[in-house]
Amino acid sequence: MPTENESGGSRIADPGPLGLAAFALTTFLLSAKNAGWTNGTDAWLGYAFFYGGTAQLLAGMWEFRNRNVFGATAFGTYGAFWLGLGFYAKFVAPGAKPDQIANDQGWILLAFAIVNLYLLIASTKLNVALFAVFLTLQATEVLLFSAEFAGSESIAKIGGYVGVLTALVAWYTSFAGVFNSVSGRDVVKVGGPLLRTR
Repeated sequence: MPTENESGGSRIADPGPLGLAAFALTTFLLSAKNAGWTNGTDAWLGYAFFYGGTAQLLAGMWEFRNRNVFGATAFGTYGAFWLGLGFYAKFVAPGAKPDQIANDQGWILLAFAIVNLYLLIASTKLNVALFAVFLTLQATEVLLFSAEFAGSESIAKIGGYVGVLTALVAWYTSFAGVFNSVSGRDVVKVGGPLLRTR
C-alpha cells in the first residue's frame, strides 16, 4: 500500500497486497451470502478469524513498521472488524433475539461506516484504486446498516452485490501490488492521487 511517510529507517516488504487480499476474500464470502448466492452458509466465518482478521491485522502492524499511518490504520481497523464480527456471529448472536441481532449489527456497521468515511477522504491523497476500494466499501456499509435498521432483505441483497464489487476492486488493487513488485515496475495501473499535496 502506498505510504504517506517514506522517510527514515529500514523498511520491510509491502504488506499492503496481503492486507487487501485478506480483506477482499473475506468480504467476497460474506457479500455472496448477503446477496443470496450461497444458500445461507457461513463459509466466511473461519476466514473472518484467520484471513480477514488475523492476516489483515498483521498487515496493519507491519504497516506501522513501514511508517505508513494510513495502511496501519486501515488494515488494523478492518482486521479487528473481522475478528469482532466473527466473534459476534459465533458467540453472541446464537443467544440473542433476531431483532437484537439486527440492531447490534446495524450499529456496528454504522460505526465502521464513520471510520471508513475518513479513510475514504484520506485515500484521495493516495491513488484511484484505493479510493475505489473505500468508496465501494462506504456504499456497502451504508446499504447494510440501512438494511439492518429497516429490516429489509432487498436492501441487504443490494449491499451484498456492492460488497462483491468492493471485493473485486480490492483484489485488483492487491494484484497490482504483487505484480508490480515482482515486475520491478508499474505494469498494473492504480492511478495517481485524486488530490495532490502542494
